[in-house]
Amino acid sequence: MADRLCKQITEIQEVITMSLLSETMENCIILDKRTRSDGRGGTKTEYVDGAPFTANISLDTSTQARIGEQAGVKNFYTVLTPRNVSLQFHDVFRRLSDDKIFRVTSDGDDKKTPQSASLNLRLVSAEEFTLTGENSGGNGI
Repeated sequence: MADRLCKQITEIQEVITMSLLSETMENCIILDKRTRSDGRGGTKTEYVDGAPFTANISLDTSTQARIGEQAGVKNFYTVLTPRNVSLQFHDVFRRLSDDKIFRVTSDGDDKKTPQSASLNLRLVSAEEFTLTGENSGGNGI
């Protein structure tokens, strides 16, 4: 009976954890990189809206990140996504709530929960990213 009770408590904790994570997920959209002719013999790179996904995006406030900020490094973020969302190094995405742009600085295949785990997550790091005149375009970006 004690084993069954411990198992039920563990299952309840997992449900609460997943519920809290789900509530903090925000709508985002991948920005697909496209290269096209600029009409003058050159090329123009632009980003256009791609697939939507949800993510928990939190600012890295570690001591290392703060030292980096003082040295002029961009803000760093930790991004949690469902396991079926595989963000890769230098993927660019936009958070829809405030249109902030992020660029992934790690590989989504490196940190993910195993299939057998009840938590369904991948973790990547990201930085704030600015689309400049030469690499912005498409869908109003």
